[in-house]
Amino acid sequence: MTAARVAVIGVGLIGGSLGLALKAAGVADVTGADSDRATLDEAVRRGAIDRGTTDPAAGAAGADIVFLCTPVLQIPGLVAQIAPRLKAGAIVTDAGSTKGYLGKAITRLLPAGVHYVGGHPMAGREKSGIAAADGNLFRGKRYIFTPGAATPPAAVEALAGLIRRAGARVTVMDVARHDDCAAVISHVPHVVAAGLVNLLDCYPDGEEDIAALAGGGFCDTTRIASSNADMWADICLTNPAAITAGLANLQGLLDGLAAAVRRGDRAAVRAFFAAAKKRRDGIIASLGPTGN
Repeated sequence: MTAARVAVIGVGLIGGSLGLALKAAGVADVTGADSDRATLDEAVRRGAIDRGTTDPAAGAAGADIVFLCTPVLQIPGLVAQIAPRLKAGAIVTDAGSTKGYLGKAITRLLPAGVHYVGGHPMAGREKSGIAAADGNLFRGKRYIFTPGAATPPAAVEALAGLIRRAGARVTVMDVARHDDCAAVISHVPHVVAAGLVNLLDCYPDGEEDIAALAGGGFCDTTRIASSNADMWADICLTNPAAITAGLANLQGLLDGLAAAVRRGDRAAVRAFFAAAKKRRDGIIASLGPTGN
């Protein structure tokens, strides 16, 4: 199918960037829906959407492809709102970071003849909102799709073709595998970054000195702690098994390091850092110049 009409619900960083990328790729008709009228006006001004509405159902009506780009826990409610207005043959996808929860929640809400394809762009930044949107955000990045067993291959290919036009590299994965991988490479690191910043609360007497001494290393390590709090709260609550398992494994590693430090075992401490360096250097080398 040709995506003559696209709807983007939630015109923030991801939705706005998607709109900019699709318009640059030649998609003729992009409607945006958002609860904030000022966001919609800015999205129109920037050329991310052709028109905006605060009514998600009106925005999705008649669209060939609907992108849901809000925090995860908002998505099922939005699907319930737009479902009666979706046309037969429409494709509904999302940009949520947890696919198992959304797959179960969305598919039971859609009418017959409307196809759901779970999606997750492996791209983002610590800033949020339409002001942070960038039409090149997805260029060279992986965009994951997690279709269900009943999803028509033609729907997956139509969506994949559109995303490739936006510059992304498409990968199709099993839902459970995606959520396990995302927990390790994205969800747990975000929790850890936030934890490192919140660790400063344990040292209130030294807060002024700590802030003065914080440099590039601290800022680089904790950059993602500036991400949207609502989004990350929803992610944690909708991928609990994989995230808590990852945190438990990390706790085990840290406990082992702490024990080695306490007993003065330099060889064990060095091995901890050497193993991390070797693994990270290998991963970075395998990603190539695009960083993916």
